[in-house]
Amino acid sequence: MTALERISGNRPTWRNWAGNQWSVPDHLLRPTTETEIVDAVRLGNATDRIVKIVGAGHSFTDIACTNGVLLSLDDYDDIVRVDGNDVTVQAGIRIGALCRKLEEHGLALPNLGDIDVQSVAGAISTGTHGTGLEYQSIAAAVVGLRLVTADGGVAVCSETERPDLLHVARVGLGALGLISEVTLRCEPAFNLHAVEKATSVAKLLPRLDELIRSNEHFEFFWLPYTEAVLTKSNNRTDQPSTGGEQRRRLEQELLENVGFGALNMVARRAPALIPKLATALPGSGVTEYVTRSADVFTSPRRVRFLESEYAVPLDAFEEVFTRLRRLVDTLPAPVSFPVECRFLGADDIPLSMASGRASAFIAIHTAIGMPHEGYMASFEQIVDDVGGRPHWGKLHRKTEVELVDLYPEFDLFRDWRDELDPDRRWQNPYLARVLGD
Repeated sequence: MTALERISGNRPTWRNWAGNQWSVPDHLLRPTTETEIVDAVRLGNATDRIVKIVGAGHSFTDIACTNGVLLSLDDYDDIVRVDGNDVTVQAGIRIGALCRKLEEHGLALPNLGDIDVQSVAGAISTGTHGTGLEYQSIAAAVVGLRLVTADGGVAVCSETERPDLLHVARVGLGALGLISEVTLRCEPAFNLHAVEKATSVAKLLPRLDELIRSNEHFEFFWLPYTEAVLTKSNNRTDQPSTGGEQRRRLEQELLENVGFGALNMVARRAPALIPKLATALPGSGVTEYVTRSADVFTSPRRVRFLESEYAVPLDAFEEVFTRLRRLVDTLPAPVSFPVECRFLGADDIPLSMASGRASAFIAIHTAIGMPHEGYMASFEQIVDDVGGRPHWGKLHRKTEVELVDLYPEFDLFRDWRDELDPDRRWQNPYLARVLGD
């Protein structure tokens, strides 16, 4: 009995990680092979149901929701083959598990986001990124894909086979097909020299361009209602691991999870105390260590939140950041989460947020249960003035009418969508909103 036959017919409620999106699919399936993914597509076609794939559920939008056929790839999560630096994986493998397996082969991904629980397919489909002006998003490392198409076939694309399809499908939003396999171009495993330092906004901003350009990977967090900033500079090194990552992990647990968890409990009960309590959280001094790249790039996130993130042109960052700081002071509901700022090089992927331009990424967060609509709507108005592009997996209100002017190859992507999914077998309300019906 296959996984499709074993689970078909159940109607459990699926929820995402944050709990703000859910659906009650007619079929929730856990395929273990590409054939079973194809079978699920044919089931959807035969019963006139929309088919969607979900990975870790770390998107804050309804991009993966359907009341039709929902596929969980939790049982489809292994390495298929290793060919030099090119590694082919099943689409459901989580980034953390992939990094551990890559290490066994002496390999690593060139750049990562700040968490590692997403599935590879989900991460590339929504444009998940890290930081580093000489680096790009995870999707930029994709050199091959297998897509289960709307008619139940399989399309293969690579640098030599249908490269025009690969060009658009690396960040596909689930609109072109169901990703079965991903081939990633990795590099030899490397350590990072990490320096994490507390400073102030006044000291940071005059040196920001220098810090972005002199470090391979640079980011910072600003704590609302304070001048406090935590900077993170990560650079490749031949030095062996120093063991300092253990101290760093402990500090992360105490500050980023225990500390913010306590702060957000207070936030729900006594919001007026947040500005005063916020000043107690920033650390002081410097944390410095060397360890493997994946352990530096990523951090555990145990406190649940809602998030909105926009990519703005690099030269517009300071204007946007300054206006955002002023906005926070005017909000009726206090903000208990830091603002995260990262910087990324341009790429050529049509629906990448960094398509055609070096970008600054600004992410804002609110605790579950706290008001977020006004904060995020006002933030969106600020980034609109400089052509900000929303992260596809994070909360935003953008529609096709607005998005078409933000991406130079937006119409090229829609042309491919029309060719691969003319009957809109993948369409759900999210895709109808951002791509048009």
